[in-house]
Amino acid sequence: MVVVMSPDATPEDVARVVARVCEAGGETFVSTGVSRTIIGLVGDVDSFWQLNLRALPGVAAVHRISDPYKLVSRQHRPERSTVWVGAGERRVAIGPGAFTLVAGPCAVESAEQALEAARIARSAGATVLRAGAWKQRTSPYAFPGLGLPGLEILARVGEATGMPVATEVVDARDVAAAAEHADMLQVGSASMGNVGLLQAVAGAGRPVLLERSPTATVEEWLMAAEHIAQHGNLDIVLCERGIRTFEQATRTTPDLAAVPLVQAASHLPVVVDPAHAAGRRDLVVPLARAAIAVGADGVAVDVHPHPEDALCHGPQALHGPELRELARAVRRLPAVLGRG
Repeated sequence: MVVVMSPDATPEDVARVVARVCEAGGETFVSTGVSRTIIGLVGDVDSFWQLNLRALPGVAAVHRISDPYKLVSRQHRPERSTVWVGAGERRVAIGPGAFTLVAGPCAVESAEQALEAARIARSAGATVLRAGAWKQRTSPYAFPGLGLPGLEILARVGEATGMPVATEVVDARDVAAAAEHADMLQVGSASMGNVGLLQAVAGAGRPVLLERSPTATVEEWLMAAEHIAQHGNLDIVLCERGIRTFEQATRTTPDLAAVPLVQAASHLPVVVDPAHAAGRRDLVVPLARAAIAVGADGVAVDVHPHPEDALCHGPQALHGPELRELARAVRRLPAVLGRG
């Protein structure tokens, strides 16, 4: 069971709810976020209903939830959520009713490369700029990103192009710096199970883009999101980017069935990253079309002004004819399904 406190609830109101549940033999965990406080209850749910918690001062709602992921479940919030990225004129919605293109270079390599890639992305219809300052690579000899200088470049490019920026964080110690420069924090597929990092990004006051690990079930993916929500941040966008199977023709196998499956189970928006799933430029646009068709709330792709010289994932980066083809798909197909 979950108790949602109203925005104007006082610490005394929270303490009153906790005390009443504990007196009934239950346990509580209190999650205080930027705009709301949520109290999770553990114990005899039937007895909790007899406590009339909804009548206590400061309580906005009480939800009985059977899913293991309580806060991100549609049992908690039947209507699907919209997550807003950025502020002011750079504010962008990700969620039902709209379709969002997230694009940018896989890694920030230089100020010139990042700016040119961002302009290319925007010309294709992207409204959120995604690029990596830190890269979690399989090989220790691969380009690891520019770190803080790359983050500063990304922030300037976002301002110059009018797009909010999203960037991956791989170490909890870098969360504060990333939140200072970026509008959205990304938890990569390799970090999905890093509970310390999930808790750190939850408290940063920024929306979170949570990638699915290639070895994670849908429930494990949603439980990772629950770690973020349980620490007070429900501004989470889920990103499907392929699962590991026996197939070796692509980097991973895109699990497009996960999109409607997750949307039925959770109120969180879901986007698809066909570039990292396939690892092949020629498959990105067909998979993006398929993602639109199954109802994804957006797609995330890599673009690069010179893919042949890219320091990170050049073979999957779009440029030229493929990018123009993606732009046509993003302009035309979502409208067929009633999306903006």
